[in-house]
Amino acid sequence: MAKILILNVDRDDDFGRKSQVQSPIIGLQNNLEAAMKLGRSDPEDSDLNAIFFAIRVYESMKADGVDVEIATLCGEINVGVKSDLRIAEQLDAVIAQTHAQEAVLVSDGAEDEYILPLIQSRLKITAVQRVSVKQSRQIEDTYYRIVKLLDEDKVKKQFFLPIALILMVWAVFAIFGMAASGFGAILFTLGIYLLIRTFNSEKKLAVLWHEFRQGLLIGRPSFYTTILAFVIIAVTVFYAYNNTVFNSEISLIVPILSFLSAITWGIVAAGLLAAFGRVTDLFIREKKVLWTYWIVPFSLFAYGFVASAIFDALKTSILKYVTEGEFSITPFLTQSFIGYVAVGVLIAFIGAISYHYIKELHEIDEYELDIEEQTTKAANQTKLPP
Repeated sequence: MAKILILNVDRDDDFGRKSQVQSPIIGLQNNLEAAMKLGRSDPEDSDLNAIFFAIRVYESMKADGVDVEIATLCGEINVGVKSDLRIAEQLDAVIAQTHAQEAVLVSDGAEDEYILPLIQSRLKITAVQRVSVKQSRQIEDTYYRIVKLLDEDKVKKQFFLPIALILMVWAVFAIFGMAASGFGAILFTLGIYLLIRTFNSEKKLAVLWHEFRQGLLIGRPSFYTTILAFVIIAVTVFYAYNNTVFNSEISLIVPILSFLSAITWGIVAAGLLAAFGRVTDLFIREKKVLWTYWIVPFSLFAYGFVASAIFDALKTSILKYVTEGEFSITPFLTQSFIGYVAVGVLIAFIGAISYHYIKELHEIDEYELDIEEQTTKAANQTKLPP
């Protein structure tokens, strides 16, 4: 008859940490002594139930005349690969000493059963006995599954990140005595977070964060110009909001158009500054001009002239309609409106023509350079006969 090993597993090494018992623990007497030591140090430990259950199974099978031995294996407090490697080493030592061929695994919870494949690769498992304090098995299993789930990086980012954002925003507003406004800020922050998750923009944010760090550490011009661009937009929005009159007697469209008209040139200035920093940054690093940015200033100025003219004309027409009940197209026929739109269209036209000309010229230069490099490479590879 094959020898059977009653195997008790303490994956997080409670015996070693709490009772200073060296593992593996082989034999009935050694297991009884280890149980007594653990019982004196921590009577509530679930491993105490498991080792006594293993002893009972051992004595029962021994009384039936079965060739049986008992052993307890211990891992490490940081349950994982290192812990399981230690258990595997101890199991090999126990098998070499006892010459067991089969095993009965005694487990005190779902966690220890993760090592079943480890044991099955060395011994034939004939039975698995689960041991828990009465009425605590479901609680223990649920707790362990939740702990394992929250230990995954993906779940941590999805679960803990929103909670961390809520706590941080609430704390900032509480520090400045604005706890009542904190709720609105929390909703706004969660809304931004949900938008990022919805459009899968995490990688884009990671790239932006990497650029931010590189700019701060290396001193890229684009880093500082981008910050200044955000400052300009923020100041422009503040200024436009403070100078916009919200009157309940007139349509809401009028103050909105006033606000949009007031921030137009701030957006243009911020865009120009950010583009200048980007071009300068690339020129310093790679010693080349980013010609694709050539059209950016033309587009921004064209937008500034056309948008400001349209917003002002619409605001005047709607305001006249609200006050006099008549919608007039006269603001769209003024010299100012026509002049602004004409200048904007002319700037956009010049930008488009010059951009395509420079693009074609740049492509021709790159093509000729590529041909020259290929010709030189072919000449170097050609060997003349002696």
